[in-house]
Amino acid sequence: MSTATATPAKSTTKRPATLGSALERHLTPRMLNHAAWVTHDVAATADFYTRILGMELASTIFDDHVPSTGDEFPYFHIFFRMADGSTIAFFEVADLPPPSQASHPAYDVFNHTALQVRDPAELREWAEWLRANDVEFIGPVNHKGMIESIYFHDPNGYRLELTIPLDPEWNRHTDQGYADLKKWVDTKEKAKSEGRDPGRALVEMIREERKRYGTPVS
Repeated sequence: MSTATATPAKSTTKRPATLGSALERHLTPRMLNHAAWVTHDVAATADFYTRILGMELASTIFDDHVPSTGDEFPYFHIFFRMADGSTIAFFEVADLPPPSQASHPAYDVFNHTALQVRDPAELREWAEWLRANDVEFIGPVNHKGMIESIYFHDPNGYRLELTIPLDPEWNRHTDQGYADLKKWVDTKEKAKSEGRDPGRALVEMIREERKRYGTPVS
């Protein structure tokens, strides 16, 4: 198998400090077009996303090489459409070896895709539907009053979440988000500079914040 040499060049130019942000230029993506993963069984994947998750098979592409990189191997690309028009997509490549095992549980726990449902009642309908189809799931889980979710895996082992916001402003807490980001990074970097364990320092910070908001420390 040969690979192409026409790999897009990586820029080595240092970003000017005065360039600012894309947001300041009113450059923000309009919506999620698609998120894509690899599948070893496109038939089982199509059955799961259409029959179990109720998505429409939106489009397909297949070719003997990858247009973006020129890699020469045959692939099948399939898209599944949700109610808002956004899609989830998969690639199947023949005789692809299995992926390497994750080096830490966090990779399998946190790498996931969350799909929003209509309301809390529908979330419970989804739970019953998954149970009726022998799809194991966790939940519903309430995330600090922000969202409520159930979690399960597709036939490829990818973790999925069905969720409903409980806080109508759940994705508008920008100021608090920047404050929390600074607190997390500052705590981590301070611990490193002092030769302390960053993980332990972050746990201490989290527990202190729980005291502030009256949340029990587990």
